[in-house]
Amino acid sequence: MIGTADTDVRYTVERYFELVKEGVIAENDHVELLEGIIVAEPPQDPPHATDTTLVVDALRRAVGARALIRVQMPLVVGRYSVPEPDVAVVPGTVLDYAQAHPDTALLVVEVAASSLPKDRLSKSRIYAAAGIPEYWLVNLRDGCVEVFRMPDGSARQYADRLVVRRGDRLSIVALPDASVAVDDLLLPDLPNSQ
Repeated sequence: MIGTADTDVRYTVERYFELVKEGVIAENDHVELLEGIIVAEPPQDPPHATDTTLVVDALRRAVGARALIRVQMPLVVGRYSVPEPDVAVVPGTVLDYAQAHPDTALLVVEVAASSLPKDRLSKSRIYAAAGIPEYWLVNLRDGCVEVFRMPDGSARQYADRLVVRRGDRLSIVALPDASVAVDDLLLPDLPNSQ
């Protein structure tokens, strides 16, 4: 991690991108800027990578050409945060972001097992503060999707939280005619291989 509590360094979005230009952070480094701290992201294990692909496929079918699906790309959400959500549904088309990363999203999705506490607490606060209308946390550990809606930016939290399970459907708040089956967002129950 670049910047620690000991040095009390808090990076702005501008400085973060300067570090990339200067070569301090390589473009292929797995890091995000969260609340002014540069946080390393571990490599994805096969269940995480596979489930992220399932989410992308389900959202592409549901959303079509009405919005753009971005996978693990920067989302500039405030002065001190540039998360790279597993999946973000953003307004517009790919060419709308040729000069600048998006600063809003219609929906953000994180896929999590070991990162559940960070995604549930820190990232939900960042997304709520940015006014992202909806945040889905695909909880691989418990086989469910935690849904966060109705952001209160000043309180940095979502007023509405619910858990949906297999057999349920989820509508996208910003695109009410688009919905996905929860089963399409979760890995099937696979037998343990040994």
